[in-house]
Amino acid sequence: MKKFKLTYSTMFNPPEELHIGFDKAVEEQKQNMGKEYGMFINGKEVFADEKFESRSPINSDWVLAHMQKGNASHAQQALAAARKAFPLWSRTPWQKRVEFLRKAAALIEERIFELGAAMALDVGKNRMESLGDVQETADLIYYSCYQMEKNNGYIVEMGKDPLVGYDASNTSVLRPYGVWLVISPFNFPFALSGGPAGAALATGNTVVIKPATDTAWIARLLVDCFRDAGIPDGVLNFVTGPGSTLGQALVDSPEVDGITFTGSFDVGMKMFQEYGKRSYVRPVILELGGKNPVIVSKNADLERAALGIVRSAFGLQGQKCSAASRVLIEDAVYDDLLGRLKDLASKLVIGDPTQRSTYAGPVINAGAYKDFQNFCAEITAGSGTFLTGGQVKTGGIFDKGYFCMPTFVTDLPLSHRLWTHEMFLPIATIGKVNNLEEAMQIANSVNYGLTAGFYGSAAETEWFFDHIQAGVTYANRPQGATTGAWPGFQPFGGAKGSGSSGKNAGGHYYLPLYMHEQIRSSVK
Repeated sequence: MKKFKLTYSTMFNPPEELHIGFDKAVEEQKQNMGKEYGMFINGKEVFADEKFESRSPINSDWVLAHMQKGNASHAQQALAAARKAFPLWSRTPWQKRVEFLRKAAALIEERIFELGAAMALDVGKNRMESLGDVQETADLIYYSCYQMEKNNGYIVEMGKDPLVGYDASNTSVLRPYGVWLVISPFNFPFALSGGPAGAALATGNTVVIKPATDTAWIARLLVDCFRDAGIPDGVLNFVTGPGSTLGQALVDSPEVDGITFTGSFDVGMKMFQEYGKRSYVRPVILELGGKNPVIVSKNADLERAALGIVRSAFGLQGQKCSAASRVLIEDAVYDDLLGRLKDLASKLVIGDPTQRSTYAGPVINAGAYKDFQNFCAEITAGSGTFLTGGQVKTGGIFDKGYFCMPTFVTDLPLSHRLWTHEMFLPIATIGKVNNLEEAMQIANSVNYGLTAGFYGSAAETEWFFDHIQAGVTYANRPQGATTGAWPGFQPFGGAKGSGSSGKNAGGHYYLPLYMHEQIRSSVK
């Protein structure tokens, strides 16, 4: 695989050895299911009195791991460890910090099959999406290291004061804040834990990671890579448990100097507002989902558009904040594209995501499974028509997991709430528009502004980029209409209600979010 670079754009045609390595790793992981994993605090394994089981959404009988049900005291221990480690870590030369992080990223790459197999079992991603999540994490960490080097640790000599008889010097230094909290979601438990953690660590902060409970096992395997790279005790800490107790204790603590949260709009906005009421403002980096539109012009390459829309609507079962959830098609090509979408979506293989032929695995848990059924009932009641899907899969292996059919919806009135509500499931609504101006008005009419896609002519593409309100924008992309961002290529982040910083992860401007500026002015 030396010549093959795995990204979300290249994953559709991998070399055979990738499949061989993944299949072997799946069997090994299945042989080792059910072990107990501790939290990781101050370089040590920490176990709680209460435990919880991490079960696979593929088959709820599979107990993947026994995890710790941490509480407020564990939150305090982790924060105290991070606080104690901060002075030494922040004063460690940035070159040495980068060295540690590159070792961690290299270990992630070495373990990509083992970690990818665990990802598929724990999250329900198909094999290529699972491997992509793992590789993206390594690349995000590498990119943070690259940016530290490129910017010489963010130390910049400024102009000299024109003081006659004196030698004045001014130096801008970006310095870490302190203890950084990373709260990550279930859908990208590696990239959205390791990416922010890598950025925080590279810039000199110490870190506490709190993953989603549904995917705590795979997040712990990420932490093992940092540990095995030799990160000093207390610099990176990891706790697991309910958001209502452990998570809230972390968020409420005055020991947190900054936070990166990826999750729902409601939770993120509440967090942002609460942090504004503290004794002073602390940095809050939020990525809060999307309701991502795809606009298709009458001049579009419909084959390319259909492929990109299906991949973005149903990759990871629609459980991506970047998923294509609204498709707006000009009247002249509406019927033609509808036929293509129906044909492609109907051919998607649903099943065990560890199998090579599977495209769509299960949704994450019983709650999401029930939500899918409720949304479909609401669509029916609202006069929507199912072009594809609209049902859960039952019978055989499907009765053990949470399998939902890829669902395209037509005829749902644009006034219906599901045109603006993020469902986070394999459901996408399709609408007919008279022209591109009408499509753009609809596309920009929601609070979100994460990703957006377009298919049309070169001149129309420039118009689209200039008018769309979104942080990640794609045009004429068969690999994915609204998905597929990769560090160093497409920095990922959103506008409006999709993000708080306006700076995208995996891009030029991300690392400074984890530091504050100090001007050092000295006169001799």
